[in-house]
Amino acid sequence: MFSSVLILSMLILVNTFIYFLFYKNATDGQLTELSLQTDVLIEHLSQTTSREEASEVINAFLPANGMVKVFSSDQRAIEFKRKGEAYRTLEGAFQTAETHEIERPERGVHVAVVTKPIIWHDGSVVTLQMSDNLVALTNTMRILFYVLIIVSLVILIPTVIGSNILSRFLLNPIEELTRTMKTNIKERKWEKIDHRDRSKDELYEMEVTFNEMIDQLKDNYERQEDFVSNASHELKTPIQIVKSYAQLLARRGKDNPELLDESIEVIDSEADRMKRLVEQLLSLAKNKENVVHERVELVQLIEHSITTFKQAYNREIEFHKNTETIHVLGNAGQLEQIIYILIENALKYSEDKITVSLFTYNGDVIYSVKDYGSGIAPEDQERIFERFYRVDKARSRGTGGSGLGLSIAREIAEDHQGKLTVDSTLGEGSTFTMVLPVMKEGPDEK
Repeated sequence: MFSSVLILSMLILVNTFIYFLFYKNATDGQLTELSLQTDVLIEHLSQTTSREEASEVINAFLPANGMVKVFSSDQRAIEFKRKGEAYRTLEGAFQTAETHEIERPERGVHVAVVTKPIIWHDGSVVTLQMSDNLVALTNTMRILFYVLIIVSLVILIPTVIGSNILSRFLLNPIEELTRTMKTNIKERKWEKIDHRDRSKDELYEMEVTFNEMIDQLKDNYERQEDFVSNASHELKTPIQIVKSYAQLLARRGKDNPELLDESIEVIDSEADRMKRLVEQLLSLAKNKENVVHERVELVQLIEHSITTFKQAYNREIEFHKNTETIHVLGNAGQLEQIIYILIENALKYSEDKITVSLFTYNGDVIYSVKDYGSGIAPEDQERIFERFYRVDKARSRGTGGSGLGLSIAREIAEDHQGKLTVDSTLGEGSTFTMVLPVMKEGPDEK
């Protein structure tokens, strides 16, 4: 509607300009021609000596559709000649100034009028008024008016049709987007827009972006549902075990010391498991917060962690390094959490020694933990970084695993502009590797 009204307004303005420009040029030409004709008449009238001779001269130069009047100083028409019946009401008067004008004495009539003062045959000053009915101009202007209307319609009709098609082309994707969004909100669906193959314009990009957003929202929502479901499941099992043993103690624990000891041990174990799970869930939330990154010395951090695990587990842990000092930019608490997760994971799933390595290569810090356990199948190696995913659920439950540790470790590594990967072979063991950028030493480093 806007484009149609705009085009119509422009057509009216342009056609009006063309109409009046043509009219002005045409009338100026007619007035010039009539003025020349009047000058010729005046030249011949100057040679007359009587009113009869003047009347004959006027008849000789009278326009085909015109009229000549001569006014005396007392405003009387002393001479009046006319051809045709096109107009009758054109007035005139005595005046001493020369004028050229277009008058419309009657509806639809355009008359060119030239008025000039002259010396009459008796020596008096009179006013000669010669006029010509512009019949041809009137017909021409009428034809031009119709032509402009037809041309305007020829331009306007395709414009309206084209604007309608263009508006549908532009508005249909937007209306479909709005409808899809409302459907997704009301019916809790993840419906996408069916974007057809066409030119890669802004509307196409909008549809593609919307579909990508829906995919991300759906994926995040499903991950959230899985997270809540898995967390509920992980907490429900130990809670049910604790409740069952508490009920068993209430029925038979008072008179059975062995049952009492077993129940206390199980309840304590399950409570520890719930504590670890809650701590890991809180860790996931904390890792999303903004933390302060500072200069961290990794060698000392890893050596302290290895000493702690050796004392707690009484296991052999080898540590290989190619430098005594390596600094990175990060959060010491979060980096220590990755070190603990990878070492603890290796100790849980391997009975042999584990090897911890730390070295620099091409501007990167490479921290790896290698175990000699059963290994991980290729199809499971990427999924082990998903929350709550466990390769062997029965075995993981026996070792107290919740499936959150590696997910936490990868998120921390990525927050430090690093990456965490695994390389594993079934029957030979696994190697988890974290790569971080080395903090460059400079004159301002403390």
